[in-house]
Amino acid sequence: MVIRFLALVSAAMLTLAAGYVLPAAAEPGSRIETPKKLLRPTPADRTRNIDFLFGALKAAPDATSAKAIEDRIWALWVISPSDTATLLMTRVKTAMDAKDFDLAIKLLDAVVEIRPDYVEAWNRRATIYYLRKDYGRSIADIRQVLAREPRHFGAMAGLGLILQDIGEEKRALEIYRRALEVHPHLPKIPDLVKSLREKVEGRDI
Repeated sequence: MVIRFLALVSAAMLTLAAGYVLPAAAEPGSRIETPKKLLRPTPADRTRNIDFLFGALKAAPDATSAKAIEDRIWALWVISPSDTATLLMTRVKTAMDAKDFDLAIKLLDAVVEIRPDYVEAWNRRATIYYLRKDYGRSIADIRQVLAREPRHFGAMAGLGLILQDIGEEKRALEIYRRALEVHPHLPKIPDLVKSLREKVEGRDI
């Protein structure tokens, strides 16, 4: 069942994205980096691919299938819209690897200035602000992400963590549930929903 499902997804992606090579998956947390040589899909192709993948993600029969689809979605998200943005994002990764968050933020400031449509730049900056516990700025950037891609399960999960940290447990539960509507097999979130539901709504009788 799982193998057949993944085979169908792969076949459909080859049809939808002919001539377009998806980057390989990275370790959790680092996500997927854009290769130097990569054909950028047209906006119409990208929208069609993303829509198909989100449909497949919601229908995925198990976590293994969902993870394969999730990696493909991240691969499309991280493709930058211009060579300048690609160069800057490469430098962002180098700065983040070196824990130079000040430099990473300055570089991301430049990316969102020149390409405000590039969702991953907002998402990376939101992540850095979260790591620095600058929750106000992180939430502001997450709002920018969700305004451009309301299905961004990574941004929703991050927002939920912030809301938990600041004691807004009811709102955190709501955002986690929204994330699971998009990505039912999102790692760790079902456990957080269970624990928060018991705290916020009480145990089932």
